[in-house]
Amino acid sequence: MHRVVTLVRPVQSTFELGCAVEVFGTERAGVPRHYEFAVCAETPGLVPTTSGYAMSVPAGLAALESADTVVVPGWLPVESPLPPRVRDALLRAHARGARLVSICSGVFAVARTGLLDGRSATVHRARAEQFRREFPRVGVEPDRSFVDHGDVATSAGAGAGLDLCLHLAGRDHGTAYAARLARHMVLPYREEGRVPVAPPAGEGLDDLLDWAGARLGEPLSVDDLAARLGVSGRTLARRFTEQLGTSPGAWLLARRVAAARTLLEETDLPVDAVATRVGLSSAVNLRRRFLARVGTTPGAYRRAFRAS
Repeated sequence: MHRVVTLVRPVQSTFELGCAVEVFGTERAGVPRHYEFAVCAETPGLVPTTSGYAMSVPAGLAALESADTVVVPGWLPVESPLPPRVRDALLRAHARGARLVSICSGVFAVARTGLLDGRSATVHRARAEQFRREFPRVGVEPDRSFVDHGDVATSAGAGAGLDLCLHLAGRDHGTAYAARLARHMVLPYREEGRVPVAPPAGEGLDDLLDWAGARLGEPLSVDDLAARLGVSGRTLARRFTEQLGTSPGAWLLARRVAAARTLLEETDLPVDAVATRVGLSSAVNLRRRFLARVGTTPGAYRRAFRAS
């Protein structure tokens, strides 16, 4: 069982903590339980929250010694220094192999460990400049909902914490499992980590994305998408870039690879049949696309998923 431990502090944001609780610490009927969840604090006892009540946290920093994932769900005020005991506990957990995850302002605490130096992170846009000034060695990607380096992951605003936690669940146990969790929570499941942008009236893409997603096995092209929407290819590309941060072709390929991952996880279909089902025409094409986006072959991915 994968052990997730959240490190809370006074005054703790209940929403940011709730992001981790909902994904990793809540039992859901019909959804497999893969995580053991715990909460700890530097000083055990009553921890005040932003909601006006105090919560009882009996565990101290020793709880991090057995964590597979450590979540820092916010760090307010962000100017607060990282106590040496907390910094040492986080670094020991990371050195032991635990993954460090920050939600919203928690990125300030994780950055103070030095583990983000020379790498990128995301942060709420309202705090991006402050973060850049304090941590010039960390690249800031404010247009990302989350950034995952494998051993360290960061999310932007509090709501982006849900995106990140679902992404991590998908990385741990497959996209089908994460999508199932998201459906149970009545949330979208975003693998790419792009911050969605509200479109102007009449220019939304939701209906088109649903239409295309239901027809991945068909030989859809970017021209087909543009024709469905009744716009030029250039207009379609502009809307995709503004709203999704990607091109129509890249989005379509990402959806096909994601669908292939689900089929590899949930079925015993041969690789060539999977390729046909998701519109990638052949096993050779699927292998090439899959390797480029996932970093492994479809067969190796299926074996690793089944073994885990």
